[in-house]
Amino acid sequence: MNDLLRLITLQDATTRTVLLGAGLLGLAAGVVGTFAVLRRRALVGDAMAHAALPGVCLAYFVVGERSFGAFLLGALIAGLLGAWCIVLIRAHTRIKEDAAIGIVLASFFGLGIALSRIIQNRPSGNRAGLDTFIFGKAAGMTSADTRLIGITAVTIVALTYLLAREFGLLCFDRAFSASIGRRVILLDLILMTLIGVCVVIGLPAVGVVMTAALLIIPAAAARFWTDRLWVMILLGGLFGSLSGLLGVGVSALAPRLAAGPVVVLVAAGIFVVSLITAPTRGLLPASVRRWRLRRRIILQNLLRAMHEANERGEVEVTEAALAAKRAWTTDQLASVLARAARSGLVVHGPMGWRLTPRGVVEAAAVVRTHRLWELYLIEHAAIAPDHVDRDADQLEHILPPDVLARLEEQLAMRERLPPSPHAIPVYEGSAAHG
Repeated sequence: MNDLLRLITLQDATTRTVLLGAGLLGLAAGVVGTFAVLRRRALVGDAMAHAALPGVCLAYFVVGERSFGAFLLGALIAGLLGAWCIVLIRAHTRIKEDAAIGIVLASFFGLGIALSRIIQNRPSGNRAGLDTFIFGKAAGMTSADTRLIGITAVTIVALTYLLAREFGLLCFDRAFSASIGRRVILLDLILMTLIGVCVVIGLPAVGVVMTAALLIIPAAAARFWTDRLWVMILLGGLFGSLSGLLGVGVSALAPRLAAGPVVVLVAAGIFVVSLITAPTRGLLPASVRRWRLRRRIILQNLLRAMHEANERGEVEVTEAALAAKRAWTTDQLASVLARAARSGLVVHGPMGWRLTPRGVVEAAAVVRTHRLWELYLIEHAAIAPDHVDRDADQLEHILPPDVLARLEEQLAMRERLPPSPHAIPVYEGSAAHG
């Protein structure tokens, strides 16, 4: 409890330093990761992270000691070189982009592991701190490291904000962006550079293995919540920042847990919650919407069946006739009839079920929608009348009011219920047939 209180109140200077660095890193990764995901460059970030390791090792060979700035510079150069190799392989060979990413990732990372082993076998190799860049060690960040991360992260966010509109055009329609005079190649290079810089500054906190996850997961989680670019950018930054802060906080309370993996696990948790509960694209809301749509469709089909029976002169319709009309099971028919009765749309009479006055109005609206769409398909899509019923039945339940208004204008049938453009079938067991 005391440790939790100290963490919440930020009494420890080291904790404040690490939390600030992780939060800013997550913010930058979430913001620029939004465009990496939309531009389908997420795995390129992963390749750049793995390609950065040999740059760190070569920087150590040059300076001969642990130097945070030199290591980050070497990582950036190597990461950008890896991205450039991917572009060259993709442009000048028949190899697909995913294969090119795999080749560069494995080759550069293998070289980095080999070089790091050579360094660690030296007498002074343990002081190089290369394990920090492989697996991450947020707790080892100094105030100078956090200052560098903060300046870099703020710069990344500022540049991304200034170029957000251009990046948006690049991500959603590269050809259109080029056609209106945007320098798409330069914009792509700038975006890749920002991704590379973000990957590099994340190495000390979450390491080579997991830094790409901080780019990808918060942005992917944000995508479930919105279809608007700016909202996605804000949510990506928020989720990234929360991942960094909560991950480092949990790691501080459980010293045996490395910060890097915990940060990624927190981001994964945010992604899972978004996947399940996000109102725009979440699985649970989507399942509820589908369930409600199925219930609405079966109720509207019942009303339409009873209205068409009324047109044949049947005031009351038996359950057998309704079941034959839609091939419902006994349980399905009983359920929808009970629901329609509770809603005041149908009542049971001596000979069967009949529509109430309110049910007549509702049924007429359903039938009108169905027949307007049928007439449109016959007159404007050249579909045969004996085939149009099935096609209209698939779309009538989801036509918005503005579409119906346009259909009515084109068919000039605002004042009356259009007659059925095809014969309404008579089923065995119905009053009209018997």
